Amino acid sequence: MDKNIDPKLAAELAQSPPAQQVDLLFAYMVENGQAYYDESVTQLQHALQAANQARHAAADPLQVTAALLHDLGHFLIDEHSKDADFRTEDFFHEEAGAEYLQPFFSAAVTEAMKLHVPAKRYICSTDETYYNTLSEASKRSFALQGGFMSDEEKAEFEKNAYYKNAVQLRKWDDLAKEKELEVPGLENYREDVLGGLK
Repeated sequence: MDKNIDPKLAAELAQSPPAQQVDLLFAYMVENGQAYYDESVTQLQHALQAANQARHAAADPLQVTAALLHDLGHFLIDEHSKDADFRTEDFFHEEAGAEYLQPFFSAAVTEAMKLHVPAKRYICSTDETYYNTLSEASKRSFALQGGFMSDEEKAEFEKNAYYKNAVQLRKWDDLAKEKELEVPGLENYREDVLGGLK
């Protein structure tokens, strides 16, 4: 595991039964999710809004869980230290979060998490109007993350069995940035997250 990624949560998850794993995850998200993700919402607010988008779309529990946890890599990496700035450097939070949770969650959760950044590139490359709907912060990170995909990159992306899930997750992600939006809290997703555990 990358030395810049907090190992404590994984160690605790590995020693805990499922119900306690959910408690640990939720406590970690509350404690570490207060930094601002975008211009208007904290990391935790963004996660809750994304999960709420999934719930309102009648997504299955695995998709809801992926939406809730998709940015866990941001929580795990100290991107806001004086030596790091996730707005000017790509820390591959999507890969970090997916790899971190892979021992504990099904592939339907972790693969959607891993692909949610490439999914933004994919959507913008297959729908030329989508880019204009992105927030300014998302447009900046889009360039940082590689910009528009080539035909070869799109074909490679489509080989993943969960790419459609990732595309849908990405759309919820981009909508989950509403300032002062009231949404249900973490406990509302306990059963979904339990269902996503191995």
